[in-house]
Amino acid sequence: MTTTKKNMLPPGLVNNLQEVLLSRKGGNSNTNNDEQQQKPDAVTDSTETSTSASDENDNSKPVVLVTNGEGIYSLGLVYLVQALVRSGLYNVHVCAPQSDKSVSSHSVTVRETITVTPAEIDGATAYEVSGTPVDCVSLALSGALFSWSKPLLVISGINRGSSCGHHMFYSGVVGGAREALVSGVPSLSISLNWKREESQESDFKDAVAVCLPLITAAIRDIEKGVFPKSCFLSIEIPTSPSANKGFKLTKQSMWRSAPNWLAVSANRHPSSAAHFMSNQQSLGLQLAQLSRDASAAGAARRISAQRQNVEVESVGAVKSDTNKVKKYFRLEFINKEQEEAEEDLDFKALDNGFVAVTPFSLCPQIEVDIQTAASDWISGALQVEQ
Repeated sequence: MTTTKKNMLPPGLVNNLQEVLLSRKGGNSNTNNDEQQQKPDAVTDSTETSTSASDENDNSKPVVLVTNGEGIYSLGLVYLVQALVRSGLYNVHVCAPQSDKSVSSHSVTVRETITVTPAEIDGATAYEVSGTPVDCVSLALSGALFSWSKPLLVISGINRGSSCGHHMFYSGVVGGAREALVSGVPSLSISLNWKREESQESDFKDAVAVCLPLITAAIRDIEKGVFPKSCFLSIEIPTSPSANKGFKLTKQSMWRSAPNWLAVSANRHPSSAAHFMSNQQSLGLQLAQLSRDASAAGAARRISAQRQNVEVESVGAVKSDTNKVKKYFRLEFINKEQEEAEEDLDFKALDNGFVAVTPFSLCPQIEVDIQTAASDWISGALQVEQ
């Protein structure tokens, strides 16, 4: 059974969620042809595509922008884009990082030049960007890359791993959706609760099948003007997407994995030393790429010799000092045993097999008791100082 929390979302979207749930209640044996069409012919291995490159400037279809945190060729994004394209309903554009930026939060790239390269995703206009998810969304919405002014909806995902609780603050996929909201564009972030010992690649196809009706409902309500304008929605899909119990409106929890910093020794941990040496070798490749980028952008950089010096120093200063001992650490996150929690918290609903839908606002909601406590403290501190 699915529960909803009142007044969290407009009635139109809640009704759409309820319609999706009602269509699922009958199980596979009672599924009709209409329901089967909603379930993702789009994520099968069919070679059929309903959209071609000539549709890029088709103004008759709503524009949907897709980004993510794990890189443009990650399975979650590729399967999602393929499904959107094959539906034939949307003009699909992609602007996503060229490499994994999944823990980049709301990081942006300044004082450095980012590169943008066309990418091959059938039926979509796609670019890979050397920056963060926030860079991708900001660039896409700026008007400098695409010919349209703004998309109807921004979708960030599908991410490999949950973004529940405090992980939302670290998450690059959430950052991409949040940047869209900052720019006044409705957005969704989507994550799959991937577990190393249980999950498999086909789960991403099932995850697309689960969230596609909600995406359709969101686009329909945006066009009607009844989609929430003050928040974006974070969609968390359980580990077994095809066995989910339905959608549940949830609220952000305080859940987080425990950070564990490990000291890395080249003598005691040969594998770590090899990893470190690999990083040093990759640095040479990165510098070579930067050199090529610098040549391409040489005319622009020569405008300011001072800026050029700063950029070169920031990426190229690799110094060796034999009088100093370097220490190396690596961060890992360890899942903690969770105490009993309310059923409408994001991680709890996810663990119970529901698709958790959590609205996030840009407006900080400070509880009255916290506001009072802060006010009392400030007053007391100022009196002591005086």
